[in-house]
Amino acid sequence: MEKIAAIQMASGPNLSANLIEAERLVSMAAKAGAKLVVLPENFFMMGMKEEDKLKHLEPEGASGPLQLFLSQLAVKQKIWLVGGTVPLQSPQAGKCYASSLLFDDHGDLVARYDKIHLFDVHIKESGEEYQESKTIAPGERCVVVDTPFGRLGLAVCYDLRFPSLFQVMAAEGVEIITLPSAFTAITGKAHWDILVRARAIETFSYVVASAQGGYHRNGRETYGHSMVVDPWGSVSDLLPSGSGFVIADLDRKCQAEIRSQFPALHHRRFDCHLRP
Repeated sequence: MEKIAAIQMASGPNLSANLIEAERLVSMAAKAGAKLVVLPENFFMMGMKEEDKLKHLEPEGASGPLQLFLSQLAVKQKIWLVGGTVPLQSPQAGKCYASSLLFDDHGDLVARYDKIHLFDVHIKESGEEYQESKTIAPGERCVVVDTPFGRLGLAVCYDLRFPSLFQVMAAEGVEIITLPSAFTAITGKAHWDILVRARAIETFSYVVASAQGGYHRNGRETYGHSMVVDPWGSVSDLLPSGSGFVIADLDRKCQAEIRSQFPALHHRRFDCHLRP
């Protein structure tokens, strides 16, 4: 039975320090037996302003410093690694894709998912305002790929609020979903747990939710609560705050039994219409 893990960090504006911390935590998770490890959104940097990430823009390819770091780390630890998000070049000037990258244990890039849903939100309670669309170009394609752990779907943070994306994954046979995130403290407290568990329940999939968690130099507070949720919606492991990791067994036999005994995925109907 394989183990899967989610890393939790509180990244700052110092790229080198963030990479050192990421490698330390991934190494700890691998030492604990994890074979699939997920880094959080923006693991490489939570800048003082949103535009700071554009200084580290890369074309797709392991020659980019961040991609090379992820590739070499996967090889060194003999794991499959989801590199949170990396800023990859987009056709739009002044904008990047927020790309979640999956590397295998040989260091090869197996899959790339560009975040589709962008966090353009004003939180009245705290006065926080976010407009990711100023610096990020939206992706357009759902990604589900074959891995040794089963069919794996890639999503990022705000995607969590859009069940249609995960229904497409379910139609593509998804069995495990990776979710690098940086939920705000306020929205996380209100919705994080219920949304992560809902996505697991509705797809009967494992969800590996890796979060930023803590106070950041730019004044932002993220919710943390990284977790692994099983296909029945039970939380297998949880880290409320601070840097570290969560780890759990990937029991595919149990998953198959749940899907067999409760075949809701086969009961879905797409021919329903409103009455005229």
